[in-house]
Amino acid sequence: MGETHVTDRRIERANRTRDKIVDALLALIEDGNFRPTAREIAARAGVSLRSLYVHFDDVEALFHAAAIRHKVHMDEHRTEVVTSGPFEDRLQNFVERRAAFYEAGKNVRYAALLQEPFSPALHNILDQARQLGRSELDKIFASELGGRSSKARRAALDAITQPTSWEILRTQHGLDVEEAKEVMCDMVRALLGPDRTTGNGGGGAERGR
Repeated sequence: MGETHVTDRRIERANRTRDKIVDALLALIEDGNFRPTAREIAARAGVSLRSLYVHFDDVEALFHAAAIRHKVHMDEHRTEVVTSGPFEDRLQNFVERRAAFYEAGKNVRYAALLQEPFSPALHNILDQARQLGRSELDKIFASELGGRSSKARRAALDAITQPTSWEILRTQHGLDVEEAKEVMCDMVRALLGPDRTTGNGGGGAERGR
């Protein structure tokens, strides 16, 4: 019984140390250090460099653990997707959700993109997120994406609603969040609005202004 208790305490202590190291990496990224060294991470976590490598084989493994932690955190803050009703209602809900998601995770996402070419595991996580985003687009704008040239419209819709597009609006063009949301809405309307679709005419969208 005593040995089991000691083992449990060791596992608990090891898990706490791992959490501290992952927290340190995420904190450094949020502070703007997108590719911190192992030494910087260990210092921020208050552990030795040796201890870091006891718990993680390399920095790639640490980034992978941090990406999983961040994904769980972001998933907890996802709001309900509106997949029915007028086009404009679905559009507004979609852009509000994407904007909140992109703003909350921008630093970690940027760091992950920098690390992605060197980490197959991290690439898989990011690719899963991209696939999830495309599946969401198919559900929200199912009626507008039907008909002829649906593949091209899907590709265009995915491109203009990617986090990269959001970052271009926010950083390169200096738009604030509300301005960037309005531009994204305008781009989606231009692509999927009533005069661009077949069938139900995009749900009879109105600009709602």
